[in-house]
Amino acid sequence: MINLGIVGYGNLGRGVKAAIEKNADMKLCAVLSRRPQITQKELADIPVLDSGSLPLPRDIKIDVMILCGGSKEDTPVQGPLFAESFSTVDSFDTHADIPEYFQKMDTIARQMGNVSVISAGWDPGIFSLERVLGNAFLPQGHGYTFWGKGVSQGHSDAARMIKGVIDARQYTIPVENTLDEIRKGNTPELSNRQMHKRLVYVVAESPSEHDRIMREIVEMPDYYADYDTEVIFITAEEMKKNHASLPHGGFVLTSAKTGENHKQIMEYRLQLDSNPEFTGSVLAACARAAYRMKQSGHVGAFTMLDIPPAFYSPLTAAELRHKYV
Repeated sequence: MINLGIVGYGNLGRGVKAAIEKNADMKLCAVLSRRPQITQKELADIPVLDSGSLPLPRDIKIDVMILCGGSKEDTPVQGPLFAESFSTVDSFDTHADIPEYFQKMDTIARQMGNVSVISAGWDPGIFSLERVLGNAFLPQGHGYTFWGKGVSQGHSDAARMIKGVIDARQYTIPVENTLDEIRKGNTPELSNRQMHKRLVYVVAESPSEHDRIMREIVEMPDYYADYDTEVIFITAEEMKKNHASLPHGGFVLTSAKTGENHKQIMEYRLQLDSNPEFTGSVLAACARAAYRMKQSGHVGAFTMLDIPPAFYSPLTAAELRHKYV
C-alpha cells in the first residue's frame, strides 16, 4: 500500500483524490489545505491539516506527497519545501522555467534522499513523451502539438481581469484545415493563428461595455492578439449551465518521409471531459512511479521522460509482458 498526501484541495486536488480511490494499491492519508476547516467538512474521514503544518504529526505516514497548487505561485515555493521531507509529484507547467525548476528540485531531492517527479500530467507529461517518441522514430520529421478543444484556465483568468467582466471561459480550438493538411503528410511552417483559434464566453456587468471588453480581449498581447478570437456575451445562468466543466485535450503529430519517399504520420490524441480529473489520474500513477523509484534506490528529480513505463502501472513486469506486449 502506497501512502499518499495531497497539498492543495482545489479542482486538481479533488481529481487526485478521485484517482487514488480507483487504485487498490494506494491510500490517501492526509490533505494539506489553506482552508483546513472548510476542507475537513468535505473530507470527514481523512485528516486535513493546514498547508503550513510541517513537520506532520508522527502518526501520519506519507510515502509520496502530491502537490496540487498552481504553477505560478504555489509549486515554485511548495516543491522545494516538501522535497526536503517527502518524495513528491507535481504538475509544474511553466515550460520556459522547467529546466531551472528541475535543477532546484534535483539538488534538494538528492540531498534528502527523496524522489521528485516534476512537470507531470498531459502537457507537459504525456505529450512530452509523444514528442520525444515522434522525434526518435522519425528523426527527419516535423512535429506539431495542438491543444483543444478545451478550456484554458490561464486565458480565462486573463479575460476575467478586464474591467467590467464578471466571468469568462476561454476555449482553445485547433484549426481543422491545418490539422487536415498535416494528416495528408504536408509539413508546413505554421503561425499561432494558423494552428489555433480562441472562443471566449463572457459575462459582463453591463451591455454598454460589450464593445470595449471585446476590443480589449482580442487585442490583448501574449494571450489573444496572435489568434483569431471570437467573443460571445452570455448570462451568468448560461455560464453556470453550459460552461461549468473543464474539458480539454489535444493532438501530437509527427509527419515524415522515409525510404523511397513514403509518408509516415504518427498521431496521438486526448479527448477529456475533465482536465483536472485526468491530470489527477496521471499524477497518481506518477506517485506510484516515484514510490517504486525510491524503493529501487533512485534519488533526485525526474520527469515522465526519465521513468520506465512499467513503474506507472500497478501490474508486475510479467503481467505487463503477458497482457500488453
